[in-house]
Amino acid sequence: MLTDALARFPRLDLVPAATHLEHLPRLSRHLGRDIWIKRDDLTPLALGGNKARKLEYLGADALAQGAEVLVTAGAIQSNHVRQTAALAAKLGLGCLALLENPLGTSEGNYLSNGNRLLLDLFGCDIETVANLDNADELLEAAADRLSGAGRKPYVVPIGGSNALGALGYVRAGLELAAQMQGTGEDFDAVLLASGSAGTHSGLALALEYAQPGIRAIGVTVSRPEAAQRPKVEGLLERTADLLAVEVPTGLQIELWDQYFAPRYGEPNAGTLAAIRLLAEQEGVLLDPVYTGKAFAGLLDGIARGAFPGRGPLLFLHTGGTPALFAYHPWALLEQTQYSIIVGPDNY
Repeated sequence: MLTDALARFPRLDLVPAATHLEHLPRLSRHLGRDIWIKRDDLTPLALGGNKARKLEYLGADALAQGAEVLVTAGAIQSNHVRQTAALAAKLGLGCLALLENPLGTSEGNYLSNGNRLLLDLFGCDIETVANLDNADELLEAAADRLSGAGRKPYVVPIGGSNALGALGYVRAGLELAAQMQGTGEDFDAVLLASGSAGTHSGLALALEYAQPGIRAIGVTVSRPEAAQRPKVEGLLERTADLLAVEVPTGLQIELWDQYFAPRYGEPNAGTLAAIRLLAEQEGVLLDPVYTGKAFAGLLDGIARGAFPGRGPLLFLHTGGTPALFAYHPWALLEQTQYSIIVGPDNY
C-alpha cells in the first residue's frame, strides 16, 4: 500500500541504494545487549546524513516548479542546511540560508568550521538572524525578497520536515523493515533522534504498516516531550493525508526527553560519553547535536531497564559527522567526564 502511494511522487535519485544495516559486535559484548545500526550517515550527498532522503522529494518538487534558488534555515552547524546547499550546487541552483547561533557562542571553530565551512564551498549565500523562533515567517519574507528581485525561490522548511519531505522516511522505513526481516532477528525497538519531526513521523508511519507493534522511540534533541509530541503527531497525520492512507490505530508515538539538556546544539556529559564510547568500540562517529544525544538515550535506556525484552536494539544513525569538527572545545573535556558509561557493570 505505502509503496504504491509513494510511487505517485517524483523523486530525485540521491540515495540510489539501501544504506547498510550493521551489527555492532564489540559494543554489543561491552553492553551485554545486541545493538544494530542503520547507516544513514553514509548517504552519498555531501558527507552523508538523513536529509538527503527528504531532499529527494523536495528537490524534485523544486525542479517541477521551475525554482532558481532554494531557501532554507537552520543553526550555523545545521546538517540540513549543508545538504540543501550541496543539492543546490548539484542542480545548478542558488541557495540562501538563514542561520542562527543557538549557543550564542563566539568560538571560532563553531562559527567557521564543520558544516559552516562547507556552506562556503557550496557557494551558499548566508543571512544571519537573531533566532528562528518564527522560522516560517522569516523564510517566506526571504522568498518574497527574491521574488521581488525577479528570481524564483523554493522554500525548503527547517529539517526538510513537511509532509512531502517526510515521504523520504516513509520510503526509508519500508527499506529498514525489509532489512530487519532479512536478519531473522526479532528487534525490540528502533531508536532515533527526534528534532524537526520529519524523520520520526515518516519512519514511525512506515514501520507500523510494515512491522506492526515495533517500538520507534524518538529521543528529543531540542524540546520537552509536551512540545515535541504535537510536532511529530501533526506531521505524521499530514504525511498520511498526502499519501491518502490511514494512520494505523495501533501506532503509538514514544518520546524520551531526558537527554537534550541544556539546549539544542549544546552537548552534555552523556552526549560526549556516547560519542566517545561508540568511536572507541566500533570506529563509528556520532555528532554532538542529534545522534550523540539519541545514542545516550539508548545507553541509558539499557541501564534503566527500559527494554524489558532480550531482542536486539536498532539505532538509526542520521549523520551529522561534519559538526564534530566545530565542537573541538567540548570534545577536549577531561577523560573523567566519560566515566559515566563504561560497561554493563555500571548499569
